[in-house]
Amino acid sequence: MNILKTFALPLIFVAGIVRAQEFMPLYPNGKIPNSKDTKRRDSISNERVYRVANPGMYCFFPSRQENKGAAVIICPGGGYERLAYVISGTQLAKWFNTMGVSAFVLNYRLPNDPDLIDRAKGPLQDAQRAIKLVRRNAVNWGIKPNKIGIQGSSAGGHLASWTATVVSDISKIRDNLDTVSAKPDFMILVSPVIDMGKYAHKGSRTNLLGENVSLAVGISHSTQLMVNKETPPCFIADAFNDEAVDPHNSLLFYQALLENKIPSALHIFPQGGHAIALRNNPGSTELWTTLCEKWMLEMDIIPFSLK
Repeated sequence: MNILKTFALPLIFVAGIVRAQEFMPLYPNGKIPNSKDTKRRDSISNERVYRVANPGMYCFFPSRQENKGAAVIICPGGGYERLAYVISGTQLAKWFNTMGVSAFVLNYRLPNDPDLIDRAKGPLQDAQRAIKLVRRNAVNWGIKPNKIGIQGSSAGGHLASWTATVVSDISKIRDNLDTVSAKPDFMILVSPVIDMGKYAHKGSRTNLLGENVSLAVGISHSTQLMVNKETPPCFIADAFNDEAVDPHNSLLFYQALLENKIPSALHIFPQGGHAIALRNNPGSTELWTTLCEKWMLEMDIIPFSLK
């Protein structure tokens, strides 16, 4: 199915299961939080989304025979300016499906959207709502409620790590999801933006927080400083020669995980730049997907075999 044609599709259920690759809105009509209710449309160009009018997610399910009961919400990268929904979205979703993992590509609101009342809250609200929506429907979708993770690349990695470390739930809209946990059970980060201080990716920081960010605001949005004993396990893949997002971001986050005794894995490969994905990975970087799958098995996120 052409993903560009599915933005306007309604939610479709087939025997209690959402049809694969359909778009599922995160909120009921008129209930989007932090919104001025401005009339606008999605803006899409060259496999990038530049404006999200209706936040939601694209659902990718493995076959029932191959389903291993885990799920991942995917946060595409794009510097909080756009969503690279193919290379860091749908391609990854299909790869997760090959492992028997359900995947949901998140179409989250971007901070530069003039409809947002508070620019920095929009992405986090949508990511939290996505976790809750999948958890609420987990049984119907063949997913274990305690095997729901989040994945993010680049700025999507900041959103994923933020969702996994933030204490407060800011996605509540007074409906039956308000009591559902918004915390993911594991994280998978690829070349993530983490720090909003010394090692910040300036474009992501400016797009999320605005110009001339104070030190205090930067610190409050640096996710390595939010890690605590309750943070879920994490797998991180990065490249030594990433000149876009300093790999110190990954180091800082892993150090925080280590200090809090959160079982996690960090792989920084010599090559890969800021282009680690599923294709054309140089040298040993091509092993990141294998290592990620092995980690998911090791952490009992997915079983070694289906009985």
